[in-house]
Amino acid sequence: MDWIRIAAVTALVGCPGAAVAKEAVSCGGAAMLGGAQLNCSHVEPKAPQQFCTFSWALHTTSGDQKVVEGTFMLPPGAANVTVYQGGGFDSALSNPIVICRGNK
Repeated sequence: MDWIRIAAVTALVGCPGAAVAKEAVSCGGAAMLGGAQLNCSHVEPKAPQQFCTFSWALHTTSGDQKVVEGTFMLPPGAANVTVYQGGGFDSALSNPIVICRGNK
């Protein structure tokens, strides 16, 4: 089994495309007591304004599933911005998926 680990590490070290980038946006959301809210902050001061999209599967109070989606812009320094708020939800069926791209 050690040869699998050695091969995996060797492949990752030798791959010039493998890189870990620092995220410029941090988001968190919750759905409870009839409502849902998604908040985001721009957390990397050197990163440009971010154009973001989100998708979130939520459970409605009537027992159905609804996927909410949207887009937003987040300038540097923005903190705890409500990017989605809606009613009629009692729980989240998934974590919110937020994808951002910097605009220069």
